[in-house]
Amino acid sequence: MTEINEIAERVAARRAELDEEEKLLAERHDAVRAEREELTVAMRVWERIHAQLGVEKPSAQAKTAQVGGHGVLLVPYRATSAGEDVLPPDYQRLMKIARSAGGPVRVKDAGVEPGLEVEVKGRLEPLRGKLSKLAGRGGLRTLPDGRSRITP
Repeated sequence: MTEINEIAERVAARRAELDEEEKLLAERHDAVRAEREELTVAMRVWERIHAQLGVEKPSAQAKTAQVGGHGVLLVPYRATSAGEDVLPPDYQRLMKIARSAGGPVRVKDAGVEPGLEVEVKGRLEPLRGKLSKLAGRGGLRTLPDGRSRITP
């Protein structure tokens, strides 16, 4: 019986720890949500003021940021005033490949021009990621069959 009581006590103690952790996470989640809402409101106000003043938004430049101790390229969202020249060189090359294809381009086909070993498994994954990022930012459109084409 003593062994069962010890197990029950350990389970109860662990449950109390988890309850406390859940409470702290809920509080943190609420704080993050509130801050996100404040930032959304601030951004809307900023956009309204700049629209009224006729001030242009800062131009998007190809920039890098530190993520997990590694430098990563920031790919800007597509804007009507920003051309492809604000994209990092690799992304500019992908846009050129997609444009010169004259239609939807497969990842494998996009990898041939820069000289990637398209038959080696895994070599196209970074390229696939870049195409996905361009699609997410509005420069390309990914079709249901996985091919990409220039967004009109």
